[in-house]
Amino acid sequence: MSILNIMALRHSAFYSPLLMTMAGGFLRDEGLDYHYVLASPDNTVVDNINSGDCHLAQSAVATSFASLEAGEDINIVHFAQINCRDGFFIAAREADTDFTWDKLIGKKVLVDHFFQPYAMLKYGLYKQGINIEDLDIIDAGNIEQMDLAFRNGVADYVHQQGPAPQQLAHEGIGHVVASVGELVGPVAFSSLCASREWLKTDMAVAFKRAYGKSLAYVINAPADEIAAREYEAGFFPNINMNVLAETIRAYQQLGCWQNDTRISQQAYENLLDIFMHAGLISRKYEYHRVIVAE
Repeated sequence: MSILNIMALRHSAFYSPLLMTMAGGFLRDEGLDYHYVLASPDNTVVDNINSGDCHLAQSAVATSFASLEAGEDINIVHFAQINCRDGFFIAAREADTDFTWDKLIGKKVLVDHFFQPYAMLKYGLYKQGINIEDLDIIDAGNIEQMDLAFRNGVADYVHQQGPAPQQLAHEGIGHVVASVGELVGPVAFSSLCASREWLKTDMAVAFKRAYGKSLAYVINAPADEIAAREYEAGFFPNINMNVLAETIRAYQQLGCWQNDTRISQQAYENLLDIFMHAGLISRKYEYHRVIVAE
């Protein structure tokens, strides 16, 4: 079998459509095996795709904006949607069935400061008439450091991608009270990217067939079944399987995964509005500069 080299910017149940191409055997059905690794600051998606060491990666359309802002030409394009909504949740120290977003004002909140999650939260709060500066924001570092900080009693709330907050709830440490995806609405959030040259290959065509089948599967299959297959594949060894299923079910109900693999023009326009509001881009870049629409 040919080996498909896949990278992920982050690893989460949020990316189940990609994970299930591997765990669900959809790549194998196309005559492909895989090598899956996480990116790091010293081993980036961009470097690996440009060098040919990586065929495709889980990323986000917004990752292209920094290069465009610097006036650079880019050869890495986004060719398929993974999620059309933000996948972050707010977990509280105490249970709160009547949570409203204004309850965050003045409270200590551990916030993921990676550029896209932060921009989405800022915009979502803005839609609620709340300035993010009115929160007592804490930057504890990376996702592992944030999780550890909350476990050690830091902050009243934490802003995390699933299944981390669901695991906190399972252990009785926190309580999931809100979804940023519901707050922000449809947007080009996470995607698959590759070089323009690789997308013309037979391997790319085979992968896209596998991915389309995997996407349909995670939309329609029982969350327990998806979780079991991801767990058996070794993707989440430290997460309780019931927690994993609960997280996948939450993403299904939120509508993060849509049958159309294309990144829509409207979802992209919504992303531009969010990044303009965050001050992370100075102009609205043309769709075709970062996205291949098939």
